Amino acid sequence: MGATDEVIARLREEGLARLALIAGAADIESARVALFGRKSPLTQALRGLRELPSDERPAAGDALNRLKDELAALIEARARLLAPAAGPGGRLDLTLPGRPPVIAGALHPLRGVLEEICDIFYSMGFARAEGPDVELDYYNFTALNFPDDHPARDSQDTFYVNDAVCLRTQTSPAQVRIMERNQPPLACIVPGRVYRNEANDASHASEFYQIEGFCVDRDVSLADLRTTVEQFVRRFFGEGRQIRFRPHFFPFTEPSVEVDMTCAACGGAGCGVCGRTGWMEIMGAGMIHPSVFAAAGYPVDACTGYAFGLGIDRIAMLRYGIDDIRLLYENDLRFLSQFRGVW
Repeated sequence: MGATDEVIARLREEGLARLALIAGAADIESARVALFGRKSPLTQALRGLRELPSDERPAAGDALNRLKDELAALIEARARLLAPAAGPGGRLDLTLPGRPPVIAGALHPLRGVLEEICDIFYSMGFARAEGPDVELDYYNFTALNFPDDHPARDSQDTFYVNDAVCLRTQTSPAQVRIMERNQPPLACIVPGRVYRNEANDASHASEFYQIEGFCVDRDVSLADLRTTVEQFVRRFFGEGRQIRFRPHFFPFTEPSVEVDMTCAACGGAGCGVCGRTGWMEIMGAGMIHPSVFAAAGYPVDACTGYAFGLGIDRIAMLRYGIDDIRLLYENDLRFLSQFRGVW
């Protein structure tokens, strides 16, 4: 067989056409045999070099070998592209559809619950305010009527920066700060992060979220507080929920109450979640203590007000049946992805 330029061009065209027929990994070996086997046109052309005149053999042999190398490189590249890949799930099936992209930007459940709570109180006329995470001991305790020997002021319960500065243990210090700058009537909510020196377990954390709410005006009563709480519970947890007030003690409210809601798990019938009582605590509340008004510079006989505080983490756990607060802070995508699209 003569290795002329026309023959080499034809062999190259046929080789590329054969490579174009490869549809899967199983076609690689048959293409390799067709191009480089003993009876392939290229192999026959190489064997036919001895029939050429001696002065034409070097150039023809060089051209044929370059063509062989070119086709071999192309077939190897095709083989790498189509080779099955081993992985944790076995071999890669190229006929399967691609994996959908992960949709980013979903709200964290704590942020979603926080904003939903705020929206409910916005609709009732409450404004939103903020307070510092690193707080003066005066605003965190003294202005809220905590005595000097109160256990909450010990370092075993509170993170102190120095004797006069601590990480706030509640969002209540914002009450005095806001009242110092504003005259009644006032209705504010203050969401934020708080810190307590506690061991982390399924129901406690050293860092968590609260939302403080308070209303100050003339003739504000405990009945107004109950109406506000009932409205919040109905809109956040749904119709049919009942609440009750139980006497309690907080230094900055008098009288003080703890607010219970009929158990979200059993509807008040009694179950393991609510300790067979049918009730679950959702917040602490009460009428603002006159000493707090005095610390803010308000005349104690000219106004009244109520305040309440609830843990956003606890509300989220009650809403979605979460039994371990640590799940809200571990950033496990398997857990967080359940809330995508809720808000």
